[in-house]
Amino acid sequence: MNIIQNTIQFVKEKLEGAEAGHDWFHIERVWKLSKKIALTEDCNLEVVELSALLHDIADPKFHNGDETVALKISREFLESQNAEEEIIQQVLFIIQNISFKNRNEVPADLPIELKIVQDADRIDAIGAIGVARTFNFGGFKNNLMYHPDIQPKLNMSKEEYKKSNGTTINHFYEKLLLLKDLMNTNEGEKIAEERHQFMLTFLDQFMKEWNVD
Repeated sequence: MNIIQNTIQFVKEKLEGAEAGHDWFHIERVWKLSKKIALTEDCNLEVVELSALLHDIADPKFHNGDETVALKISREFLESQNAEEEIIQQVLFIIQNISFKNRNEVPADLPIELKIVQDADRIDAIGAIGVARTFNFGGFKNNLMYHPDIQPKLNMSKEEYKKSNGTTINHFYEKLLLLKDLMNTNEGEKIAEERHQFMLTFLDQFMKEWNVD
């Protein structure tokens, strides 16, 4: 088995029983989206695939906010696979800088491999899958679906975002509806546009039903 197949097996085992929005199936979708976008870009496909597969191996929100756990697990695994140090460094850089909450801290000139995986990860956060994942995670945290008196908090700092326990509907305005305009690649933009429109339709219908129009 090659390193990609070994990584797939490793991630499946590591994420067994994970919250449904951040489980193996999320990883698989991001991996497939990454490969689709990579076809339209000049990139190192191995770095793209490994980063997509390992990007959520230890999401900080399930590890008391610790952003080093994923880096440690990924390095140990890649070293066990005899991956070249240059490849390991590239994958760890992507894992460290892919997150929405870290968007104001990343270097200006990002490698195309990060841009591809980041687009894929953000695309999986929007559209019908995005709606399902958002409500699943809101239920996981026991957050309110919606409250007319609780307004979205826009332009939150990283720390405010990490501590936020707002309503699930507010999360659309605080993050999901912003993602379309944060795409890095042309292919990402095309895929995101359709999913963005679906979310707008969903939110319109949600409000109509909430208000019993």
